[in-house]
Order: sequence, then C-alpha cells, then structure tokens
Amino acid sequence: MKKIALIAALALALPFAATAQTTPAKPAAKAEAKKTPPKKQVTRKAAKAVEEVTPIADETSIVLTDADLEVAKRVSLGKAQCELGADVTVAADEKKPGFFNVSTKGLKYRMHPVESRTGAIRLEDPRAGAMWLQLGNKSMLMNQKAGLRIADECQTAEQVAFAEEMKKNPPKSLFEGADAAKK
Repeated sequence: MKKIALIAALALALPFAATAQTTPAKPAAKAEAKKTPPKKQVTRKAAKAVEEVTPIADETSIVLTDADLEVAKRVSLGKAQCELGADVTVAADEKKPGFFNVSTKGLKYRMHPVESRTGAIRLEDPRAGAMWLQLGNKSMLMNQKAGLRIADECQTAEQVAFAEEMKKNPPKSLFEGADAAKK
C-alpha cells in the first residue's frame, strides 16, 4: 500500500518538477529574442515592382499532347476588357508553341492549355496556381491557390461579337422538347 501511495505522489509531483525546471529558462529566451533584430517586411508596392520586372519562368518539364495543342489553337489572343476596369492580356509564346503569357495588374503567368471535358478553353500555370478559363462569350482569371478571382467577365473583341450573336440567336435550352419526349 505504501508503494502505491509513493508512486501516486511521484506521479503527481513529476509535472510540477518539470515546470519548475523550465520556468527560469523563459526570461533567458525572451532576452535572446530581444537581441535579434526584427525582420523587415516587404511592402506590397515593393513586391509588385519586383514582380513586374521579373521574367516569367520557362517551364521545360511540361510536354503538351496533341489534344493540348489543338486547344491552344482556339485561345483568344489580345487584350480582354474585364469588369471593374481590369484588363487581361493573353499573348502566344513565340519560342514555345502552345504556351501563353497572361498578364494583368502587374501579375504575369506562363500558361499552357489543359484539355477540359466541358469544351471550355483552360490555361493553367501550375507553379503560380493560376487558371484562365475562356468560354465563347467571356473569360476569367483565377488564382486557385488563394481561391480568388483576379479578373472576371473579361471579353476580347471576338467574345463581344460572340455574345452579341448569342443575344440575337439564343442557344436552344437543354430542357426544350423534354416534355414532348415523355408523350
């Protein structure tokens, strides 16, 4: 019985002993932290200035398939005007067919086509986590890593003409004629 009481007393005292040993070390750690100079943070303006002059990295490890190259032929090039006064410029990379340089608001991406099941044109920059999604009548630029839309409702001259044509001749509804099939 005495052994059990002794073990219980040691078990209770052990955490207090460990705390008592580490307590004097805390002021020493604070003193060390005060000796190191504080880290300087880079301002957004400075980071943006550096990013604007930094060249886009060449991704040589990405090999495009024939399907990807077919998608690349359908990419709408040029400056697209977006909502809220933003714009996105998509330019083909002359050195590497199938790759594109996409830029907006000081952000630059090197993108390549990715085949999509829906038929939408999709360009991706896996390093930066950016994606350019292009439909017939509009496009958008997203940062998948941050979960943000960088630019939305973007339209090139081609897409504006396509949107006008859609207004004049709206596409057939998916459900149009569904009731007739039941009869």
